[in-house]
Amino acid sequence: MRKSDIIIIGSGPAGMEAAARAIAAGRDTVIIERDLLGGTCLNRGCIPTKALYRSAEVVRTVREASSYGVNIDGCAPSFLKALQRKDAIVAEMRGNVEMMLSKAEIIHGEARFVATDTVVVGDMEYSAPMIVIATGSKASVLPIDGAEHALTSDELLALTSMPESICIIGGGVIGVEFACILAEFGVKVTVVEYCREILPGFDRDIAKRLHNLLSRRGIDIITSAAVTGISVDGCKCVEYTAKGRTAVINAAEVLMATGRSPVIPDGAAEVGIEVIRGISVNDDFATSVPGVYAVGDVNGRLMLAHAASAQATCLMGGNMNLSVIPAAVFSSPECAMVGLTEEGCKEQGIAFKTAKAMFRSNGKAMAMGETDGLLKIIVDAESRLILGCHVCGPHASDLVQEITVAMSGGLTIDTVADTVHAHPTLGEVIHDAARSFC
Repeated sequence: MRKSDIIIIGSGPAGMEAAARAIAAGRDTVIIERDLLGGTCLNRGCIPTKALYRSAEVVRTVREASSYGVNIDGCAPSFLKALQRKDAIVAEMRGNVEMMLSKAEIIHGEARFVATDTVVVGDMEYSAPMIVIATGSKASVLPIDGAEHALTSDELLALTSMPESICIIGGGVIGVEFACILAEFGVKVTVVEYCREILPGFDRDIAKRLHNLLSRRGIDIITSAAVTGISVDGCKCVEYTAKGRTAVINAAEVLMATGRSPVIPDGAAEVGIEVIRGISVNDDFATSVPGVYAVGDVNGRLMLAHAASAQATCLMGGNMNLSVIPAAVFSSPECAMVGLTEEGCKEQGIAFKTAKAMFRSNGKAMAMGETDGLLKIIVDAESRLILGCHVCGPHASDLVQEITVAMSGGLTIDTVADTVHAHPTLGEVIHDAARSFC
């Protein structure tokens, strides 16, 4: 049996952070990884999709180059080269992870709990007084007939050529990001979403605006639709019901983008670890078994890579404000949010005020040729503390950070309004919205 100070199961964002802090503290650290170092985020999630997103962004820029005074004859995007660039980026970053974790013992294989302080990999036992479960999540698949005919995001990223058409089941973050990427590479895209609008959980004004922008770019979006089955008849046929009627979408490929579900290690329930959807944890990320903790997607609290890293930081003794966590969608244009939506405020009975600012009146956005955008700030009517910010527009993922810092620091909207913002910058959109409250 190999005994150590700490065992970390999984090396994604949460596992990496926990391991790095354990190593820095001089603790004898064992990392167990069943696949590739870096987890889903690095190998089949955040990083590869953002690499492809950038390639798609360049394709669009080249295609529209003449409007910026640059004449280019023809635009011939190569998805194969985009994939090669994506793979090179992932490989380099994975090498960085290997170097960062080099002082830990890394075991490749599937961990199975056999006792509250012991796991087995193959025929070798590993024991430690502290075990951190950071096994992440996997793509969810609808329980419908023919589900095996659909690709998951993992499999789509492994393709070496683009299909002529694709039906994406699910209009959440994953589905929308892939829809934007594939459409720029010339794929005919249809998105089918069960809810009444894409990006469930996002502000309705933001989701509706993105819906309209994507539709104008040729992406077909069908909402309030329930997919009932997938069949193959030459092409792939996606059957769905909407408004009491049944219809079929024919496409060369189908992507199942219906969310993710936690990956629970084998034997966890048998040794007493409570599992309800994800692994149940308290505010200190402790499970029902003393000495065993769960951080990241596996606990089901908030399936975001940066939330996973932040949870691991707190678990290992660091300080992070986990009550204010932004989220971003790398669509075209980007969408981002932090805090409450108007709907959330109403549900909680909070008296609030809102202000909006449009990108079309921003000088930097006009110079960029990216004027399709909206920013909304929500403020507590009495305290004037910022409750939320929602953005659809260029660099939304960067812009929302200013409000995230303000919210985390307990600043009022007046502090943002009284702060000088450089001109011309996209940040002036935030300033315009903030000054509307004065």
